[in-house]
Parts: sequence; C-alpha cells; structure tokens
Amino acid sequence: MIGHFSYIVTVFLMVAGLYILIACSNLIKKLVGLSIFQTSVYLLYIVPGKLVGGTAPIISPQYTVYSNPLPHVLILTAIVVGVATLALGLALAVRIREAYGSIEEDEILARDHAVIATEAANEEPL
Repeated sequence: MIGHFSYIVTVFLMVAGLYILIACSNLIKKLVGLSIFQTSVYLLYIVPGKLVGGTAPIISPQYTVYSNPLPHVLILTAIVVGVATLALGLALAVRIREAYGSIEEDEILARDHAVIATEAANEEPL
C-alpha cells in the first residue's frame, strides 16, 4: 500500500478536481478545479518516470540504472500550457464579470435567458 501512495494521491487529486469542475457554478472555482485536475495528470506521468537508484541518462560504466527524462520534459511543457490556460481563463472570468456583473454560472445563464425572452417579446410579427 505504501508503494502505491503516489498513485492514491494522484487519484484523489483527480477526483477532487473533477468534482470541483462539475459541482461548482463559480467560474474561479472551476478554474481552481481544472488546475487541481491538471496537477494530478502531472503526477500520473512523473511518478513512473523516476526509478529508485536511477541516474541521469549519461553513459558511464559506473551506472547501470537510468531514469527516463522524457516524462519530465513533457510535463514541463504541460505546466507551461496549463499556466497559459489558467491565465486565459482568469482573463475571460474578468471580462465575464465586467459584462454580466457576476461570475456565477447560474446568474449568467439566467441573465442570458431573460435577454432572449425580452428580445422575443419585443419582436414584431411579419
């Protein structure tokens, strides 16, 4: 069980992030849930990439076990993309707050439905 602790943490973070994405109507909370979910995916790739006793893949007669550097490089790229996604999401949340006066999904949808209903009522028949 202790050998799989990192996988247990990964699954917990994945479930927690997915729950926050589904359950919360606040856009900022949804972005936090997405960030937690992304972190779990990072762990899912990083954990098997490190071998106990493994060294950097430098060919030398004194080392026989090497760690694969590819997962670390891929996750570094994913972190950069994740930060950019989070920044874009926060910028969109600010613009939505300016346009609608709220970042609650339910309030935004209710306001949109009210505008559509008002436009339909004011429309003149042909």
